[in-house]
Amino acid sequence: MIRSLRQEFNSRYRPEAYRLLLRNLDACVRTHVSFRVAETPVFFPKALLDEMASVGAELTRSLVADREYLAESSKAIPEGWRAAGETPHPHFMTVDFGLVKNADGSFAPRLVELQAFPSVYAYQYVLAESYRSTFDLDSMARDSHGPLDLYLGGNTEASFWKKMAQVVLNGHSPENVVLAEVDPMHQKTLPDFQVTADRLGIRIVDIAEIRPQDRPGKLPRLCYREGKRLVPIHRIYNRAIVDELIQKEVRLHFDYRESFDVEWAGHPNWYFHLSKFSIPYLDHPCVPPAVFLDDWFKGVGRDRLPADRERWILKPLFSFAGKGIQFAPSEQDLRAIAPGERRNYLLQERVKFEAVIDTPFGMTQPEIRILYLWPDGEELQPVLPLIRLGRGKMMGVDHNRDLEWVGASAAFYPQEH
Repeated sequence: MIRSLRQEFNSRYRPEAYRLLLRNLDACVRTHVSFRVAETPVFFPKALLDEMASVGAELTRSLVADREYLAESSKAIPEGWRAAGETPHPHFMTVDFGLVKNADGSFAPRLVELQAFPSVYAYQYVLAESYRSTFDLDSMARDSHGPLDLYLGGNTEASFWKKMAQVVLNGHSPENVVLAEVDPMHQKTLPDFQVTADRLGIRIVDIAEIRPQDRPGKLPRLCYREGKRLVPIHRIYNRAIVDELIQKEVRLHFDYRESFDVEWAGHPNWYFHLSKFSIPYLDHPCVPPAVFLDDWFKGVGRDRLPADRERWILKPLFSFAGKGIQFAPSEQDLRAIAPGERRNYLLQERVKFEAVIDTPFGMTQPEIRILYLWPDGEELQPVLPLIRLGRGKMMGVDHNRDLEWVGASAAFYPQEH
């Protein structure tokens, strides 16, 4: 996006530096990064990143403040997974944008989706700083643009980690805070888990191994085992997705619906409240029109979608990593979804996002994810951008594995922009 920085990076790029980047990443996260990392970071004007951060915050606050909407979205939580002790707001928020070109040639953000669930906050910090050091980005930009920054909302590296500690630990001893996930040591996001555990001192725990412990006259508590000792859990940094728990038929030792003497950092219910389910309820210039599939079959909201079905996209509401998405779905595709399942799908206008990153393999499209933290007693605030680069229909790192100069990336901006 910032042409001079793009050209300078491309001219300086050497394959051996990229190989060094990958080795450094593996060393920093103490495991192998199995998803594709792009050969390049991106360089955006700060004003554009700030615009996306502002829009995402506006959309999030409007939904959290809408009690009628929250009552409706509660119905989307699968029976048996409506967790007790819902917090007043999510602690983590991610909002994804693509870029469209205006008539005057300028670029504007359009919503892809939003999700009240943690992304790879800790890993993204490591990735960005690895790009900076491996490719000597500060030296590259110093003469023409000055220092490069990556933090949003006026944050710094120190304030970012301070807010992460606020949200994840909330004042509790790290020994009593766990990062809970389904079989975490075999998840692709393990690099993020490792960095989080290293920086905050918390334990990584398989959610299937968490056990309840009754206490006469008190709420039961949850514990994890360390050797022969049962350690009480005071706060759960929740990385377990209910969709995966259901699909893999994971058997837990505790019931989400039961009240326990435990806090959630990222309460499970918010995954459903603020998600693709939200999109038909949003009225904003940055949000492409959408309708629930069951409503579409009833004739409700059909006028929101373009007449040309080639411009439609069908999305399951609560899948992750792009699973189940169909482009230009036919009438047969739509009718193949059982009537009882149609409420779990979304029909949306497909937006033509611009490929604005010039690479040796052609113009490449960025998807920009804004990462937010929302500490208790404070305001929602953006902290970091996360980038995915792609040249196909799908932007996820799983869908661009056989291409070059695509995959997970990071965004920088010159401080004076």
